Amino acid sequence: MSNENRFFGEGRRGYHHGRLRDALIDAARSLVAERGPSGFTLAEAAKRVGVTAAAPYRHFNDRADLMGELARRGFEQFGEALARAWNGGQPDPVSAIHNMGAAYLDFARREPGLYSAMFGNVRTLDAPAPGAAADKALATLLDATQAVLRHYGAPSEGGLALAYQLWSLSHGVAMLELAGHLGPADGCGQPAAVMDGAASAIFETAIRRALTPK
Repeated sequence: MSNENRFFGEGRRGYHHGRLRDALIDAARSLVAERGPSGFTLAEAAKRVGVTAAAPYRHFNDRADLMGELARRGFEQFGEALARAWNGGQPDPVSAIHNMGAAYLDFARREPGLYSAMFGNVRTLDAPAPGAAADKALATLLDATQAVLRHYGAPSEGGLALAYQLWSLSHGVAMLELAGHLGPADGCGQPAAVMDGAASAIFETAIRRALTPK
């Protein structure tokens, strides 16, 4: 019987060859949510799963390899959430891109471990799979910003700069909320309201500049 098809026992629990990989990823996601992207080792992930410290090396070359897989899964789910919120620009591009902002914050709240892994270290994206997933998510945002510019009769060439401005805004609001800095007690309202107000100002500035004769 091959290694792929047999169970191997580690401590008091046994994992099928494929299931151990997923269990380690889930453990890493929880540890990152609790401690941040640099706050755990492969041995700690193994301990949480209930296997020996050597077991993770059946599936991951090192900790960076595990973090890359976590980032890949995160960006794939993140990109899918943004695409659903965009919904092809319906009912109109402006409403749809605000929906994307809400989806961005919702993802960061629901998946703090994945979100931290995605943005905790840009070198994680050097590997082809997580890098491609991140590029696909950014492409969805770029499509949206270009559509908003066209909606107002502005050239779409400024879409990339606008996409990075909105990404920076969204990430800042998400990180402040995750750290507990945004909310009624701070006198600044709910994070979504902060996001919408700032995004509207960014849109207005970008469109005004794009339409101003050179």
